[in-house]
Amino acid sequence: MSRTRRIISDRLTADDIEIVAQVRNGEDAVERALDLRPDVIVMDLVMPRCDGITATRRIAAEAPEIQVVLLSVSSDEQVVLLALRSGAAGFLDKRLEIDALARVVRGVHAGEAALARATTRMVIREFRAMSLRTEVKAERSQLSPRERQVLELLAAAHTTEEISLELGLVTETVRTHVKAILRKLDAHSRQEAIAVARKRGLVVPSFQSLSGRTAGTPARSPS
Repeated sequence: MSRTRRIISDRLTADDIEIVAQVRNGEDAVERALDLRPDVIVMDLVMPRCDGITATRRIAAEAPEIQVVLLSVSSDEQVVLLALRSGAAGFLDKRLEIDALARVVRGVHAGEAALARATTRMVIREFRAMSLRTEVKAERSQLSPRERQVLELLAAAHTTEEISLELGLVTETVRTHVKAILRKLDAHSRQEAIAVARKRGLVVPSFQSLSGRTAGTPARSPS
């Protein structure tokens, strides 16, 4: 046993925390976790044979009641998010003070999340971004494929008559689609609908209409 591991073990034991096993690699961590079913596992992100994220994912799949706290010197945002998505209950700096680690173990056992302040802020940002992406996806789904086509062409500054010719629709049908778009986007004019669509990411530059004007969304869908 390494000196650092022995110090951590002694400190946790002194705090009346029972240590049921210690392992040297990720494969053993998974095996012993599923065999012993501890309440909390404190695990290094970087381990031989199986990294901490993979081990956490495997443990969470078989025994979701086990709380895993990953320790790492890395604070890379993508690594942290991947760790949490794998099922980790916490992600902390490996250089955490030993006394603080004991508090973390008790907190996680009580149902608390173990995250540094910077990590918490990052998770909140990601949650907000994910919520926004979900809203945009929901808004897209509210528009029919034909309405999205009309919206694309409106964003390319096409008139009702031009949209009618390009999509093979009578002008009254185009106007009906435009009214539906305005209602669904809560807009009072075509210009406002286009502005709202661009702001929400419903249309983005790149689409080329048949007449060569630049519109604004992914490939058009058939009606």
